[in-house]
Amino acid sequence: MPRFNYGGQALIEGVMMRGRDAIAVALRHPDGRIVFEHERLDAGRVHGHRYAKWPFVRGLVILYETLIVGTRWLIRSAGLQAEDDGVEIGKGGIALMLGITAVLGIGLFFILPLVIATFTASNIENDFAQHFVEGLVRVVIFIGYLALISRTPDIARVFQYHGAEHMAIHTLEANQPLRPEYVRQHPTAHPRCGTEFLVVVILLSILAFSLVGKQPPVIMVASRILLIPVIAAVGYELLRLGARHRSNPIVRVVMWPGILVQMITTK
Repeated sequence: MPRFNYGGQALIEGVMMRGRDAIAVALRHPDGRIVFEHERLDAGRVHGHRYAKWPFVRGLVILYETLIVGTRWLIRSAGLQAEDDGVEIGKGGIALMLGITAVLGIGLFFILPLVIATFTASNIENDFAQHFVEGLVRVVIFIGYLALISRTPDIARVFQYHGAEHMAIHTLEANQPLRPEYVRQHPTAHPRCGTEFLVVVILLSILAFSLVGKQPPVIMVASRILLIPVIAAVGYELLRLGARHRSNPIVRVVMWPGILVQMITTK
């Protein structure tokens, strides 16, 4: 198995694969050609710094690079597909989309569950019960959101590329040639998937927010936002630990929900 944990991301009609210090992108042009690109990561100030590999920091670095680099290439891949329609996405449009996406994501997956739990479980004296309801609502919203968008043809196509990306990484880790006859032997789910990371984050949020307890509304909302980096950092380390010890039956049971959710995102 390679000593480095390779990763990737599905794009619009393509994939982005992440190596140690660079990414490689392959996109299918509307005319049928495969367009290849690559980009160095170690040229950036964040990736090249020594603290980028520290535990509980490396997860935030990868998350930052995924949001910045991954989103940029996701939008570029969409722009490539829109070339035939004469549509061009400018930098201003990209920044606006990123801002709207961030606000909607925090509101939908962190603030809305808090509001629903506050109104539905406010009479329950046990603080943990309210946070459990909040976490349950977050799970329902998350699964419902994935199930809903997976029914759209464009997202379903992206999910197929997502599964192919995982199969390619499995092939790399098995030290097999990256050829279709070998890649097809492997499953579409992967223990280091971003989907599984989100499942771990949701479960961790139940514990983290329960420690905050019942506070004034402003503090409750602020804690949901400010604790996101902390939960993400811990979640990434747990994901790495779970992937490294996936042969352990207890670890397999704990991480099994993430594999189940991947049945949607890699279908």
